Amino acid sequence: MDIRGLIRSAVMMSLCATLVAGFAQSGGRGAGGLPGNIGLPDLPSAARGPMGLPDPARGPRNEFPAEAAQRGLGTASEARYTHERELWRAHRDALDFDSEDHLIVRGEILALAPAPQAIASAQAMGFAIRRQETLDALDTAVVVLEVPRGMSPRRALKKLRSADPRGAYDFNHIYFESAAASSNVADAATRPRSDAPKSPGGATFVRRIGLVDGGVAIGHPALRSVAVHTHGCDGAPVPSEHGTAVASLLAAGSGERSGGAQRTEIFAADVYCGASTGGAADALIEALAWLARERVPVINVSLVGPPNALLERAVDLATERGYLIVAAVGNDGPAAPPLYPAAYPPVVAVTGVDRSEKVLLEAERGRYVDFAALGADVQAASLPEGRTQVRGTSFAAPIVARLLAERLDRPDPALANEAVRELAASAIDLGARGYDPVYGNGLVGADPQMTSAPVAQSR
Repeated sequence: MDIRGLIRSAVMMSLCATLVAGFAQSGGRGAGGLPGNIGLPDLPSAARGPMGLPDPARGPRNEFPAEAAQRGLGTASEARYTHERELWRAHRDALDFDSEDHLIVRGEILALAPAPQAIASAQAMGFAIRRQETLDALDTAVVVLEVPRGMSPRRALKKLRSADPRGAYDFNHIYFESAAASSNVADAATRPRSDAPKSPGGATFVRRIGLVDGGVAIGHPALRSVAVHTHGCDGAPVPSEHGTAVASLLAAGSGERSGGAQRTEIFAADVYCGASTGGAADALIEALAWLARERVPVINVSLVGPPNALLERAVDLATERGYLIVAAVGNDGPAAPPLYPAAYPPVVAVTGVDRSEKVLLEAERGRYVDFAALGADVQAASLPEGRTQVRGTSFAAPIVARLLAERLDRPDPALANEAVRELAASAIDLGARGYDPVYGNGLVGADPQMTSAPVAQSR
């Protein structure tokens, strides 16, 4: 059973007494007399299929924003897809689209640990090895194949999968920051309360958290109290607004721990490096492998994109070894298709709420949502040295990652499951009673300034 299943089992057990009591009070009227709503409603059909956007080969996407609005997607979704269009137009030599209109690296197909005979077959069809990476920490490897000239990406992928049905092949998809608008402010950073357990005997607890994102400005004042280890870009990460903001939220509360001191180490993998093809699936996979090699137990990914067979397998390999991957659900709106890696079953998926404990209007919804955390009016680091007010599920995810890192000091499957169960037990139930696809298991890391927290806690 995966982590999400374990959480729901624990929540269901905790509801048994309430359900039995309600049944008795109803005079044995059956299901109609039970209190609360513990069902999981189906998502609308729009949340299951591909976006169905126009093929870029048929011409410019001038109608794109209007079509997105007609499908009921939010402005954040429109902005992200418009950004993809503009990026493609500026870098047509490096970027392309797959058959479902997701942005990919042009001319590349990824293969996960292909057998020698599969590589030989691919080369016989005209494919060439562009690069390959051995990922020892995950016991696998990624080979990047160059598509033969004149062959479409769709046909290239179909040929490889047909020649090697047991193999894992996919496009090299591009992933984007899961964030909304921000505005500069002068206020000090808001620090949500910690739900962490006490340190035994006043010992110093080392909180080790991984970050897969853009580059981090390691000299930023908001990060002075933490140790930041960087990876990627040939040792020269390019600081980004998004990566630095998320890192500052991971660093919040460093040095503060009930019963003892706390030290934070952030392991930041830059998967963008300022390149037009940054944030590609192979970079995310390599970042996960690096964090596994460094044995960083909790990994925050505030990036979103389409499903990818190789990324999914890398997530499975990491979580099977006891690593917790925490990801933002995305800001494409409640009717949008699921975004990944958050929607993969082993991932701890996080949505955002405002200070009234209402889910963000732009936040995605679905049965894969695990927790809610503050994602509006959040103060985070901005470049070069200031702070900014940010909004989006990107900034809710690090709150959950930080709380889980306070419960898990090393990768271990049993301990990882227990850490998530403990956090679920501390969550404030919002929305429908028990688990629901809007708030998941409820709100964690609640800020004392959130006005309705006492009401929610009284349930």
